[in-house]
Formats: sequence, structure tokens, C-alpha cells
Amino acid sequence: MQNQPLPGSLEYCVAQLQQQAVIAYPTEAVFGLGCDPDSENAVMALLALKKRPVEKGLILIAADYTQLEPYVSDRELSVAQRERMFACWPGPVTFVVPAPSHTPRWLTGRFDSLAVRVSDHPDVQALCRAFGKPLVSTSANLSGEPPCRSVEEVYQQFGEGFPVLYGETGGRLNPSEIRDVVTGAQIRQG
Repeated sequence: MQNQPLPGSLEYCVAQLQQQAVIAYPTEAVFGLGCDPDSENAVMALLALKKRPVEKGLILIAADYTQLEPYVSDRELSVAQRERMFACWPGPVTFVVPAPSHTPRWLTGRFDSLAVRVSDHPDVQALCRAFGKPLVSTSANLSGEPPCRSVEEVYQQFGEGFPVLYGETGGRLNPSEIRDVVTGAQIRQG
């Protein structure tokens, strides 16, 4: 008989992602909700949980830029735009970048762009590396509730059985800053 991974462990969370589940995990400032970006069922479950319209689009979070390349139009970026991103990564800055037409609408929403981030949080790095690709990332909170900043708060809002990667947030007070890579304009202050 094979041992089952322990709830809260990296192995458990990766197994949940592979089964198209939504999980919670610590990021730089708050716990995030994440799922497989290539699974429409998983993304729709996440959006339903958040009561978030698909038109708003989502953020992808990754361990490195190569994980994001299938989802972005890298060839549309200038050297200066790439340098702007890479100067902030890994770190708590999200960039809105052009997305190719094959990037699923359940990720881009009503936009021709996608918000992406290479995180420096060790748990995010480990999770994305173990899963082998980026994750959808949105704050872990029910509509109208504050974002969760601990495992206990995740369980309070989503229930004791919710899959969560045990860990600590990075201690930042605010969610990631969001910038437009093309114009350099700040969309959300961090």
C-alpha cells in the first residue's frame, strides 16, 4: 500500500493540483488561491469560489520566466521591456504583458494581455517547480472578506478540509504591485 502525502505538504498540494483542485498557498503578502492554469474546470471552480467574473482576467505566478513563456507573447517585448521585468524578478511585482491568441480566455478575461509574476517566495518557488508550471494566483478570501494571512484564516474562510500548503507569508503588508510592461505605468500600488 502506497503512503498518501500528508495534508499541508508540498506533495499533497501538487497531487491536488494534478486532480484539478483549487489550493491555497502562502505568497509574499497573503495566502493565494491557485490552480492549474491549463484546466478550464479548475479555473472556473476558483472563479466560482471567489465570485469573480471571468472577464477580469487572472494572474499567473511562477518559479521562473521560462514557466511563463507559453502564456505570453515574448516576441512582442522589446529588450528594454524585458529588462524592466527582469530587474524586478523574482519579487513582488506583477507585470501585464501581451498574450498570444492561444492563451485561454479563462486566464486573460476580456484582455489581450495577461498579468504574470516570478515570485521570490520559497514556497511558491517550490510549488511551481514541483508542479512543473505556473499557477493561477488570486488572493485567498471569500467575496467581501479580508485576504487570508495564515493557514488558520484559510480554514476559517474555506473550511478545515480545504487543501492548503502549510507555510508563512513573506511578511509584506500589501499585495503585489502591478505594472504594464509596455508603458511602464503602475496599475496597482504594492
